[in-house]
Amino acid sequence: QVQLVESGGGLVQAGGSLRLSCAASGSISSINAMGWYRQAPGKQRELVAAITSGGSINYADSVKGRFTISRDNAKNTVYLQMNSLKPEDTAIYYCNGKRFRSLADWVNYWGQGTQVTVSS
Repeated sequence: QVQLVESGGGLVQAGGSLRLSCAASGSISSINAMGWYRQAPGKQRELVAAITSGGSINYADSVKGRFTISRDNAKNTVYLQMNSLKPEDTAIYYCNGKRFRSLADWVNYWGQGTQVTVSS
């Protein structure tokens, strides 16, 4: 099993910055990719950014150039630096870990979520 604990959410004004952290514990060596998802009220959960164990990174188009995902392997922690925040970034942000069984099949691990609110 893998446990994921997020921190760093909060309230910020538009144009401001926040950094989210996700500390992983448990069977970490089984994780192939880590990422951040978000879910706004009335909307589906969506991918924000992800990083694979090989270092490949991808971002949602809506956050490219504003958000940066990174990891510290020594601390088993993944970060999401969020700059130039907009009110539409308001959502609950979830840390995600994936363990691939095959190219089309994987196990998801989720953190409890952290609220990010951006005021206009």
